[in-house]
Amino acid sequence: MQIKTIKTHPYTDQKPGTSGLRKKVKVVLQPHYLENFVQSVFDALGDTSGITLVLGGDGRYYNRKAAQIIIKMAAANGVGRLLVGQGALLSTPAASCLIRKYGAQGGFILSASHNPGGPDEDFGIKFNAANGGPAPESLTNAIFARTLEINQFHIAEAADVNLDAPGDYPLGTMTVQVLDSVTDYAELMEQIFDFGLIESSLKSGRLSICFDAMHAITGPYAQRILVERLGASPDSVMNAVPREDFGGGHPDPNLVHAHELAERMYAPGAPALGAASDGDGDRNMIMGDHFFVTPSDSLAVLAANLHLLPAYRAGLKGVARSMPTSQAADRVAKALGIGCYETPTGWKFFGNLLDDGKITLCGEESFGTGSDHVREKDGLWAVLAWLNLLAVRKQSVADIVREHWAQYGRDYYSRHDYEGMPLAIGDGIMAHLREQLSGLVGKGFVGSQVSVADDFSYTDPVDGSVSPNQGIRIIFENGSRIVFRLSGTGTEGATLRIYLERYEPDATQHGHDPQEALKDLIELAEQLGEVRNRSGMAAPTVIT
Repeated sequence: MQIKTIKTHPYTDQKPGTSGLRKKVKVVLQPHYLENFVQSVFDALGDTSGITLVLGGDGRYYNRKAAQIIIKMAAANGVGRLLVGQGALLSTPAASCLIRKYGAQGGFILSASHNPGGPDEDFGIKFNAANGGPAPESLTNAIFARTLEINQFHIAEAADVNLDAPGDYPLGTMTVQVLDSVTDYAELMEQIFDFGLIESSLKSGRLSICFDAMHAITGPYAQRILVERLGASPDSVMNAVPREDFGGGHPDPNLVHAHELAERMYAPGAPALGAASDGDGDRNMIMGDHFFVTPSDSLAVLAANLHLLPAYRAGLKGVARSMPTSQAADRVAKALGIGCYETPTGWKFFGNLLDDGKITLCGEESFGTGSDHVREKDGLWAVLAWLNLLAVRKQSVADIVREHWAQYGRDYYSRHDYEGMPLAIGDGIMAHLREQLSGLVGKGFVGSQVSVADDFSYTDPVDGSVSPNQGIRIIFENGSRIVFRLSGTGTEGATLRIYLERYEPDATQHGHDPQEALKDLIELAEQLGEVRNRSGMAAPTVIT
């Protein structure tokens, strides 16, 4: 095997975001664009001689080609062992599972998560660290710094590796081990949940499920676990075959993009549980018969009930949520007498809390939930947790959630997304809001006074690192909140997200439509942010 050193020049736009580097395919296809980023990762890692890494992706366009490039670059950079998912496929939580199970020093995950795929759409790549979670800022900053000065990369001159057949393939001094993409993850799920109880409930007809894989990575996982292992009916998994363009759909599990599932769950004879996952398998949507569970409520309900499931019977060490996520989980943590942590958006912020044993469960309002079994959010884990919970409690999804509200109160909650907004306009809206913060505390709006108005800053309780400017919070004395945040998960323009929350302890008032219950906060958010006026957008593009 010959190792070639190729001269290159830097690109200035390779700064990893909260979930790695995401770009349009046409950007990634520029000469040496991918190679520059990958070599920068190897350079930032330091001595990579003999280390073990993991590689896989969500199957979107360019996934297989990119995998072959990374394999040859890994060999050229001295990697000793590369664990690759069959077909270059791995869900993000499965990649985290492999890193942790086999003691790898990290791994490359090829995904743009819930973003669309195809030749004209998005591609993404990120590096996960040895704990299985997203690389910390210290590493991503080092990677970015290297991308700005890189002038060469190393790659092996060799034939492509056969990624479709499990086995060991030598490539110079490196061994490429192609693994079945599902087996290790499925084994972990069986250790966590009561598969026997779920299986008997499904086969007896006491329980039923419809899972929408959205032509993304979780199709093979759901087919293997739900249908083949647990005995769900063959039609329980929709859109099960991964496709490079996700079947022309947008693999984001919400009521807008998973409309086929939503229609089935609001039709007569709906299954007991409806669920969906996203492009790389780390997000989830939970529904019941004619009932939608917000991600914030899902986190809170799981926090209150996880002790009923095998792996969590000792109870929870603590709970964490991202700042924009509703405060519903906080109320459960207080009742249980356990710690509750509010972090910035981005799963990497949960990693320190998990590694330090401060929390067992964590989640984000953006349809992400996970536990200490891996260091990524895990869509199928959340679905199995709900399935197991339904089998134990023998109640409907709606009854479980309404019972939860009766005990803890209901947090009416909604997120309004303004997608594709020019970044300059988004920045202008945020600047306009910041100018008002100092004068808002003590003012009365929507029947309550403002108690906090700030730009959220987080101090990590484990390592003391500080993350400022994480979103504008306007918090009222009665517990209501408005949060404004610019999201960095897209590849074009910006997405302004407005989060709205009102706490209602009175069970007789829990039956309202969230948009109606939040109407006064929605109007106040427009008054303060002038979003429609400044952007020219008449309404949010997505409401969840």
